[in-house]
Amino acid sequence: MVTSSKTVMLRSSDGEELVVQAETMAAASMLIRDMLEDDGAGAGVIPLPKVTGRILARVVDYCTCHYAAAHAAVNPDLERFDADFVGGMDHDTLMSLILAANYLDVQGLLGLACKTVADRTSRRKTPAKQISSALAPPRVPMELHAGNRERLVAALRAHLSASTRPLRGLVLLQGGEERTRDSTDHVELFRQESYFAYLFGVREPGFYGAVDIASGQSILFAPRLPPAYAVWMGEIKPSSYFKDMYKVDEVFYVDELAQVLQNQFSDEHGRPLLFLLHGKSTDSGNYSKPASFKGMDKYFDTDSSTLHPIITECRVIKSDMELAVLQYANDVSSEAHIEVMRQAKPGMKEFQLESIFLHHAYMYGACRHCSYTCICATGENSSVLHYGHAAAPNDRTLMDGDMALMDMGAEYHFYGSDITCSYPINGRFNRHQTVVYNAVLEAHNAVISHMRPGVKWIDMHKLAEQKILESLEKENIIQGDIGDMMARRLGALFMPHGLGHLLGIDTHDVGGYPEGSERPKEPGLSALRTIRELKEGMVITVEPGCYFIDALLGPVRDDPISSKFFKWEEIENYKRFGGVRIESNLYVTARGCKNMTNCPRETWEIEAVMAGAHWPLPAKN
Repeated sequence: MVTSSKTVMLRSSDGEELVVQAETMAAASMLIRDMLEDDGAGAGVIPLPKVTGRILARVVDYCTCHYAAAHAAVNPDLERFDADFVGGMDHDTLMSLILAANYLDVQGLLGLACKTVADRTSRRKTPAKQISSALAPPRVPMELHAGNRERLVAALRAHLSASTRPLRGLVLLQGGEERTRDSTDHVELFRQESYFAYLFGVREPGFYGAVDIASGQSILFAPRLPPAYAVWMGEIKPSSYFKDMYKVDEVFYVDELAQVLQNQFSDEHGRPLLFLLHGKSTDSGNYSKPASFKGMDKYFDTDSSTLHPIITECRVIKSDMELAVLQYANDVSSEAHIEVMRQAKPGMKEFQLESIFLHHAYMYGACRHCSYTCICATGENSSVLHYGHAAAPNDRTLMDGDMALMDMGAEYHFYGSDITCSYPINGRFNRHQTVVYNAVLEAHNAVISHMRPGVKWIDMHKLAEQKILESLEKENIIQGDIGDMMARRLGALFMPHGLGHLLGIDTHDVGGYPEGSERPKEPGLSALRTIRELKEGMVITVEPGCYFIDALLGPVRDDPISSKFFKWEEIENYKRFGGVRIESNLYVTARGCKNMTNCPRETWEIEAVMAGAHWPLPAKN
């Protein structure tokens, strides 16, 4: 208990000391209240290393006035005090005050400062400051793909040696082809087939690529273009251009493929052996397309079972060069998400938020492709996990009081990002939004703090579920024993998707379920895109979510056992809430993980940025 007679000394980061009534500060600051109740102040001194003396004096003035008002016989005019209190402050002082109020947990002051910044931003009579960007699109060295080829050759040699097979044969991949829209002549924007991109980095369609297992020699086969190409499409590049551009040993034309491979790689074993890519994606259920060409069956031996699992496993562990490109894609997407956050306001359309992201990623980040279709969901749409498709095309009007769920990621040089930010459209979290958002944020942060090599991903999923259930139970949305809820898989009703997925050249990158592993059958767990143990070099998303989905919650009402865990009257308050997802991209290091995503995550950070604060926020007042 903090008594009214007790005083305490507050010591700022620059050494200034203020003696104040303990009860006055404890009534406003949760941090100081906890310190006093835990006797953490020592001999009456509380050090505040994150608050300068100038800002601390203002915080004390605010707390003193509001404490006096709460105990006064006549209600004072607090609205006028608040207006005068912040009226003369410049933007930098207000931002320092926001940081200090958040650190000290003075909620009233935090709300006042954030609202003041937001009001000033909305009343600007001059045009908003021109958008700036810190992005500098890097040149990606083709040595990245040469390194990928080297790792594949080493893995294939190890596999062949272990199975007492001769170290001979060629990896042969066929690149992607341009496609037209249905029966028209409209050519859709080409994006290279992912395995081919991984090994060769070729951006043009119509190529083949070969790698000799014995020597490591790499060969590209380019399409022989007709003369009319130069008229309609531009210069026809010579083979020397592709050799220099993609750093391969030799370049020939596709119509020479059979002859070149026969002439160069026939040996005492007879016909050349081709390792072809054929295997199933555990995400889509689709099969990769093995290379084919005229004369292959007649003049070559083929192996369609060895290559796919080995090259897939190579893609799971990223090289330093790959990580650098993935980091850049994250930098682009983080910056674009923040720009969307700043511009979002009631009355806009969801597709306008999508267009802001796409524009920023391309204009400043040189990202022509996105990793996937943008999910720009607001209001009830935010409970639709893969919203944004053709039948739900990001076309709702943003309403005051809506929660937004923005799941968007840019792609650079084939490598992607996958980031989700959730925030209130009007820039201020209400109580219900705060409850759900903080439940998801706690799960997000708990998973990241536990990630390291050897940790099982299914355990991380369960940890996220547990944290969300615990938060909902504290807010009286659900009731009962958390362990019993976990046993009945009730977490899957609020988070029906998996915690995350491998990320790389594909958004849902390959390798989630290696040969011999099985997908779980239980609700929620069956949606996991991987259950692997984490390894150093993996890049994986962490994306817990909490949604109120009628299609899942409705049937539970009729379950005599499960329904008892839910406080249905309280859940009615969230019926049209939608959902929250927070998604970051993590690189697994030797001792933990590194977050490659840089977006505001705490509620006060989001409110500050939406009010006009620079990101990242200053580390000190």
